[in-house]
Amino acid sequence: MNQPKQKQPITSLWDDAKAATMSEPELLLYRSNLLGSDLRITNFGGGNTSAKVMMEDPLTGQEVEVLWVKGSGGDLGSIKLDGFSTLYLDKLHALKNRYRGLEHEDEMVGYLPHCTFNLNPRAASIDTPLHAYINKKHVDHMHPDSVIAIAATANSRALTEKIFEGVLGWLPWKRPGFDLGLDLEKLSTEQPHLKGIILEGHGLFTWGDTAKEAYETTLAIIKRAEEWLEANIAQPVFGGQKYQPLPAAERAAFAAKLMPLLRGKISKTEYKLGHFEDSDTILEFVNSQDLEPLAALGTSCPDHFLRTKIRPFVVDFDPTRPDFDAVAAGLDAALEAYRADYTAYYNRCKRDNSPAVRDANPIIYLIPGVGMLSFAKDKATARIAGEFYVNAINVMRGANGVDKYVGLPEQEAFDIEYWLLEEAKLQRMPKPKSLAGRIAVVTGGAGGIGQAVAKQLLSEGACVLLTDIDGGALEEAKSSLAKVAGKDNVATITGNITSEEQVEAVFAESALRFGGVDLLISNAGIASSAPLEDTTLEVWDRNQDILVKGYFLASRAAFRMMKTQQLGGSMVFVASKNGLVASAGASAYCTAKAAEIHLARCVALEGAPHGIRVNVVNPDAVIRGSKIWDGKWKQERAASNKIEADDVEAFYRDRSMLKRSVLPEDIAEAVYFLSSDKAAKSTGNVLNVDAGNAGAFTR
Repeated sequence: MNQPKQKQPITSLWDDAKAATMSEPELLLYRSNLLGSDLRITNFGGGNTSAKVMMEDPLTGQEVEVLWVKGSGGDLGSIKLDGFSTLYLDKLHALKNRYRGLEHEDEMVGYLPHCTFNLNPRAASIDTPLHAYINKKHVDHMHPDSVIAIAATANSRALTEKIFEGVLGWLPWKRPGFDLGLDLEKLSTEQPHLKGIILEGHGLFTWGDTAKEAYETTLAIIKRAEEWLEANIAQPVFGGQKYQPLPAAERAAFAAKLMPLLRGKISKTEYKLGHFEDSDTILEFVNSQDLEPLAALGTSCPDHFLRTKIRPFVVDFDPTRPDFDAVAAGLDAALEAYRADYTAYYNRCKRDNSPAVRDANPIIYLIPGVGMLSFAKDKATARIAGEFYVNAINVMRGANGVDKYVGLPEQEAFDIEYWLLEEAKLQRMPKPKSLAGRIAVVTGGAGGIGQAVAKQLLSEGACVLLTDIDGGALEEAKSSLAKVAGKDNVATITGNITSEEQVEAVFAESALRFGGVDLLISNAGIASSAPLEDTTLEVWDRNQDILVKGYFLASRAAFRMMKTQQLGGSMVFVASKNGLVASAGASAYCTAKAAEIHLARCVALEGAPHGIRVNVVNPDAVIRGSKIWDGKWKQERAASNKIEADDVEAFYRDRSMLKRSVLPEDIAEAVYFLSSDKAAKSTGNVLNVDAGNAGAFTR
């Protein structure tokens, strides 16, 4: 296969004119954003930057030296000034007198808040001492793949000396913390000519007297590492290629079929969301001779395995003889073996005060010929885990190409994965929202009700795939919703629900994008009005196609995928008051809506043994934001009721028992209730949201 595509060389993006207008904290922010904008320099959420700045003490009015350093959490590419912690540098140095040794290292984190400057609420990172004790004004700590590749070789010290010719120092592996900060201080002080230090198996520290010098030194070191590795890498990479990748369409189809099955098997205690990648870098690795032995070694950099677990799961699949059924048949045993191995790792390495064993399921799944899947509790985490494993692949590629790749020792890996400080961070995470980890497909997603439903489900933590026949309106809806819920959680696909092929494509996209489906909101609709003798067969068939056949096709596809997952599920049909009470001059529409309701009841009967609930929401006259009411339907209903078109909303409001307009958000609330576990014991039911219509009372 082709080698991974070469990227453009790393070049400085520093703008002197822009920088000239900035204060020292602003220069730190500028440098940080530039560094974080390129994943070759540091991974998402990884790396730290700092600057030591003279500032006026708000208490004494005296000039004091303040450490500005990236706070706990956050990402360099998107960080703002409030993402930095600020600490008195003299107080940080005073902490050395409180240090009782490596076995008491974690207690030093509790002292950091006492060093806070100007009551800054941003919590200081565990990496703070690593920056504080290097006697340079501007310090960068990055995780570039090229440098970690050197750091993760069996002979990393010798390679560091050879490649960087004395410009960089080297320190053996040590968990990030106070003691490593003292080591960095000692080496950088004893060898003042150094421009940085490589940490074995971890990453890179660089520095400078100015923000620009630090930035450009960081780039120069990374560029040197990249160029040296590329010039010296042994061929063939990863022992050469064992397989050729399947064609792109076949890779996607295989992944879309596997992901719901796999998701169901790993989501018994917590819903997982999936991500699929098949880049050239991934395909080179999964199709290589050395895939299994290298995967078994695990990752090196702590940032990598905290996101990916120390080892991935390699799917037993031969792309030269593709047999999905054989893969499916072997999954249970293979996953159980992985979980047993992970539990054994935990039991071998646990300490007296270790947190309880966590979810033993894999996060990364490597499939020869196909690519990589990643699963996590939310979509962004799944995607980012995949990105981190690509970092790990790049590290293995570089390290094994020039020496021998070495993963982090098992006990060291465990001590970071089950670090009490990391556990405390996990315990502080907010409680998951009610639909966290759920995947919803919303048909008619570009309309007023569709968008309101999507927004409501997204606000409760679900991921949403919207489909609609109107591609332009769909993209506008996606853009609007992404601003509210983030681009990871919203996807769209243009589709006609009257087409069996297109409906199947919608659910394949849901599987490929998120991992499967848990919620179906059948909402696509039209409306028509005409006296019986004027109702054409074309109008009749169009109502039946969209409102009956379309709902059948969508529910059948969702039902099949939900059964595959074995996680239950919920479907909500958005029907109409007209499904329960007839309206003169709308026989085609009323009949189709009645069929929707009865279809829901039929599906509820078949779904119950599988934990699949099916319910109906009946709106009436949802006029605001409606594409249906913006068109011919409003004119038809106005004519039928002998009123002006502009008076339609007031007419329907005043006709209701409660004298209130029904809005898209009202329907969304009802859909959410029936979709959620709040209605876990409701199936086959009809919920009217019509402001009161006695004729539509259910019987």
